[in-house]
Amino acid sequence: MGITQSLHRWAQQAPDREAVVEGESRTTFLELRERVARLGGALRGLGVEPGDRVAILALNSTRYLECLNAVPWAGGVLNPVNIRWTPVEIAYTLGDSRTEVLFVDDAFTGAVPVLRSRLAFTLTVVHIGDGPTPEGMYRYEDLLAGAEPTPDADRGGSDLAGVFYTGGTTGFPKGVMLSHDNLLASAMGGLVATAAFRIVPNARVLHAAPLFHIAGYGVSLMTSIVGIPQVILPFFDAERVAALVQEQRVTEIFLAPTMLQMVLDHPRFATYDLSSLRLLTYGASPITATLLDRVLKALPGTSLVQAYGQTELSPLATLLMPQDHLDADPARLRSAGRPCFHADVRVVGPDEGELGRGEVGEIVSRGDHVMLGYWNRPDESEQVLRGGWMHTGDLGFMDTDGYLTVVDRLKDMIVTGGENVFSAEVENAVGTHPDVEACAVIGLPDATWGERVHAVVVLHAGRDVGADEIRAHAKTLIAGYKAPRSVEFVEKLPLTAAGKVRKSVLRERKGER
Repeated sequence: MGITQSLHRWAQQAPDREAVVEGESRTTFLELRERVARLGGALRGLGVEPGDRVAILALNSTRYLECLNAVPWAGGVLNPVNIRWTPVEIAYTLGDSRTEVLFVDDAFTGAVPVLRSRLAFTLTVVHIGDGPTPEGMYRYEDLLAGAEPTPDADRGGSDLAGVFYTGGTTGFPKGVMLSHDNLLASAMGGLVATAAFRIVPNARVLHAAPLFHIAGYGVSLMTSIVGIPQVILPFFDAERVAALVQEQRVTEIFLAPTMLQMVLDHPRFATYDLSSLRLLTYGASPITATLLDRVLKALPGTSLVQAYGQTELSPLATLLMPQDHLDADPARLRSAGRPCFHADVRVVGPDEGELGRGEVGEIVSRGDHVMLGYWNRPDESEQVLRGGWMHTGDLGFMDTDGYLTVVDRLKDMIVTGGENVFSAEVENAVGTHPDVEACAVIGLPDATWGERVHAVVVLHAGRDVGADEIRAHAKTLIAGYKAPRSVEFVEKLPLTAAGKVRKSVLRERKGER
């Protein structure tokens, strides 16, 4: 199977059904397939060969969905770019994967000169926005008009489908290689569990989460498989989410807990009719019991599903189902649910043996959803995939009914607003400030973002730098959401005998474990 197969199916079986809704624009499945075939031809005309990487740096749009289909149609490999990264970070991922073709919209054309200046090869750029096309870029609609439809390359199975970059423990993003089988196994696993809540009369899904994110893309794949129209929101806006649910009678949405809270907190929330919403999936970061209780009360007719996983798992591993949200046991609601049918999940100890129920260890998973490996990182790939299991770096335990509870992370990863931030890359950025002697970064609870990035900084003797300057310096090197939201200055960091920072001590000082 390949990820373009669903487009063929619905163009054949329901050619006039709406596939994409964006503002006043409507695109049927037949129209979508025809445009994708032309775009595939245009990509081949630009020199894209089977296996070549093609990046997308853009807000959500119908054209974004066309690109997500046209790249594999042409035989290429997707590289969806995190729109919150700085040009420096983006350039690193393009250079690391040698991505020579980039789709970019109006919001990000300004980054192109910086990207080109930092790459050792020529970057071909296609402008997919509605504004004037900058010099040195191809205009999207001109390319389509001048291209002949090309047959689908029919890539699938173990063929590489995408390189999805995520935060790196070394301070650099790392590319997660996902095959067609990986992505479809996860999508089918999610569908098997949730079809009864997803496939309802007049079903429509709203994309409020970014399509570059594996969660947003995964939802798109699932809805494509079952032929559900996809309503596009360019970027998350709390009131627009509520308004579009009402206007388009949306039946399904995915939101990170931070987004959920913003929607509920909006002063006009109660004025919108959200009664059409049948399925709300949340994930990407932990949810508080208080927020979950608010959601249950605010949306009594909506079924809730919690998803747990990671990019390396394409991304699904477990689901907490709607009936579980009605359980009176608070421990059940704190869990991440049970493994999907496509995923074997265990909790193991240091010897890789499965632990008993209730014992805390590392969460591992195996199945067709497990990544092929990290791009150009064979040693790291071998380490996390040892024994045929993906070692998630998360700590948790399984109860007697097979429910998984995630309790902590082995890696020093911070989840802020649904985005993963690795402390090493923040430490590297802060550490380049000339007045900084040492830095350690931890995550602290935050009512708005779930966790906030907190930097503990040691300055060189005699230096006097404020928190604002540290934050501003970090933002020149890493995305704003990764920069420390709070900075603490200390005389020295607590170290182990081996010279490693004892972050547990830093957390304890802040009243955290």
